[in-house]
Amino acid sequence: MQVYRLQPGSDIAGLELRDEAAPSLAPHQVRVRVRAVALNFRDLMVARGTYLASDGQSLIPGSDAAGEVIEIGAAVTRWRVGDRVASTFFPYWQDGAPTAAKTRAAPGAAADGVLAEQIVWGEDQLVGVPTHLDWHEAATLTCAGVTAWNALFVEGRLKPGASVLLLGTGGVSIWGLQLAHAAGVRTIVTSSSDAKLERARQLGASATINYRATPEWQEEVLRLTNGAGVDAVLEVGGQGTLTRSVASTGMGGTVAIIGGVSGFGGELEPFALIGGARRLSGIFVGSHAMHHDLNRLVTQADIHPVIDRVFAFDQAREAYAHLASGAHFGKVVIGV
Repeated sequence: MQVYRLQPGSDIAGLELRDEAAPSLAPHQVRVRVRAVALNFRDLMVARGTYLASDGQSLIPGSDAAGEVIEIGAAVTRWRVGDRVASTFFPYWQDGAPTAAKTRAAPGAAADGVLAEQIVWGEDQLVGVPTHLDWHEAATLTCAGVTAWNALFVEGRLKPGASVLLLGTGGVSIWGLQLAHAAGVRTIVTSSSDAKLERARQLGASATINYRATPEWQEEVLRLTNGAGVDAVLEVGGQGTLTRSVASTGMGGTVAIIGGVSGFGGELEPFALIGGARRLSGIFVGSHAMHHDLNRLVTQADIHPVIDRVFAFDQAREAYAHLASGAHFGKVVIGV
């Protein structure tokens, strides 16, 4: 079978397509014919050698895949040949709070990932996919979808009528927009592109802010919320945005720290948290239980994830480069 391998730190140019023997199958394992792989900013970090879980060893990158079960081990009871399944970001985190044991061996960083024609995983490490999604859409739930779910409804504790600020129009932010809109949560979206903001409004954004035209965008958030601030922020920016995100958050609100596209500095003022009884919450994707909850809402609300562009399997480097450009709206996917 064909697989991609990558030496963390070798950057996008380090992606190499290779022929390898298909892995053998243990009694409780399932062989999946991968049909699509969705990329995340984390994949760029692994390539650049800056991801926290990378150990420098050559690995198969990628964490998010959807595909078809083509073989099952002798003891497998949860799946049948022909079932449609998706990978989980943390194969050992079924439910409850995260622990070091539950978040070990994360594929695509601490263990081999999914950018391959086939993967072999334990039967309890996979989840089903909503029947109305195609392969490309189904591949986007594993990281971005579960992360948005966790930030909004687990750590963010948002209910209908609440409000959320979504920074940018990447995979997690657009997933957050679609889920929040379906759940009756008011959404404010930022971007430097008026065209992207128009697309966000078409997806149900309650309000939008061009942060280039409005550099002090936290003041606009307060104006849009009559001075109250939002109940939660999905913080994906990092340096230069975190202080504004905290200022945009109302009393008792949550700033969900999802990523740091621009890195993190020491600009946060602790009294901004204390005075507003606000909290910062680190979002480390989520559990299998969150993935199942996400699947239910996606099915009930007939949500179709936004796919920016699908690349062919032999165009993996081009897919990574497109993600790195920041030009995307929604998810970048590789068909397999």
